[in-house]
Amino acid sequence: MHRSLVIVGGGPAGLAAAESAYDAGERDILVLEREPKLGGILNQCIHNGFGLHTFNEELTGPEYAQRYIDQVHERQIECLCEATVIDISPEKVVTFVSPTTGLVQVEADAIVLAMGCRERPRGALNIPGTRPAGIYTAGCAQHLVNIEGVMPGREVVILGSGDIGLIMARRLTLEGAHVQVVLELMPYSGGLKRNIVQCLDDFGIPLRLSHTVIDIQGKDRVEGVTVAAVDGKGKPIPGTEEHYSCDTLLLSCGLIPENELSQKAGVALSPVTRGPIVNESLETEVPGIFACGNVLHVHDLVDYVSEEAASAGRHAAAYIQAGKPASEPAGIPIEAAGGVRYTVPATVDVASMDEKLTVRFRVGGIRKNVFESVYVDDVRIAHKKRPVVAPGEMEQVILKKADLMNYPDASKIVVALEEA
Repeated sequence: MHRSLVIVGGGPAGLAAAESAYDAGERDILVLEREPKLGGILNQCIHNGFGLHTFNEELTGPEYAQRYIDQVHERQIECLCEATVIDISPEKVVTFVSPTTGLVQVEADAIVLAMGCRERPRGALNIPGTRPAGIYTAGCAQHLVNIEGVMPGREVVILGSGDIGLIMARRLTLEGAHVQVVLELMPYSGGLKRNIVQCLDDFGIPLRLSHTVIDIQGKDRVEGVTVAAVDGKGKPIPGTEEHYSCDTLLLSCGLIPENELSQKAGVALSPVTRGPIVNESLETEVPGIFACGNVLHVHDLVDYVSEEAASAGRHAAAYIQAGKPASEPAGIPIEAAGGVRYTVPATVDVASMDEKLTVRFRVGGIRKNVFESVYVDDVRIAHKKRPVVAPGEMEQVILKKADLMNYPDASKIVVALEEA
């Protein structure tokens, strides 16, 4: 089987990429989704707060997803659910399996990776203790409550202050559970400020920064946890131990891009984001393979996922229509400095870029009264003041093609934080 464009993932990123590619003139599109229905993780995110940037209104996760599902169906784009992709080759051959088609190989002219991300499990956290029932990732608990209608427990401790953990603190409270505390290893929260206010402060749930779980008690079911304060290196401080009696421990300790398939395709990954390294077109180092959404880097707002995915779909369509380029132009590297952890994209070819390019990044710690600055070699071309920046919220700067054209011999672009 041959298809011009194969999109791996039918969540918000994959759907936005499909719609954008179609509107850019590409008609031979196949979307592969491993779940029984389209929409991805949004189907279990029944809280509101989605769509403020994209649709200028506040929607729940399923409502936001349905907007894109409807738009994809209106364009009659082929979407195959319960189709699990098991391999992608560097030659752009996609292998998937489904109960309706069996094992299928598809040769694609271009591929958009939109597989999303997964939660960091207990095994990656090295928490001592037994292995009783009652330990869940926050996303698993969200699925149980919102999709299955099952309460994971009644007396809850949450480790990690990522957005899913914060939202589940509120959700479980509304369903009658008692959330005793949210613990965070770092000296700052990993979630959005609005979620701290709306999900913890409004319900009187304490957030304890620089604290972690050092032991789990219970044989058949969680009976309690021991927590302790940590020092600047994240090590427990002797003498600060406290005990909480609980029957449930929720883990909200970070998200990891789902990139096993990316690696099989020969895509180079960033050591910081663990997502693909991409250029200004969101194209990976393997020509014709593009990436967007949480498989590229973990976003805080789905609106940004949709915006990014639309760009990936548009550029994938352009790649197909132009045919494989004779040679790949060398892009100017974009470097992160001064507290910026990474940038997406990582390179930019000025001749190929759009008139404006959004460069997204995250910072390594909370900083107040700083400038987000952009340098071309040693010349500063952008300088924007920010009263506060935090790791939990994505930042962005806009690069203008007209500005970069003034530096034809540029060797690097630097995105940095500078003291005001």
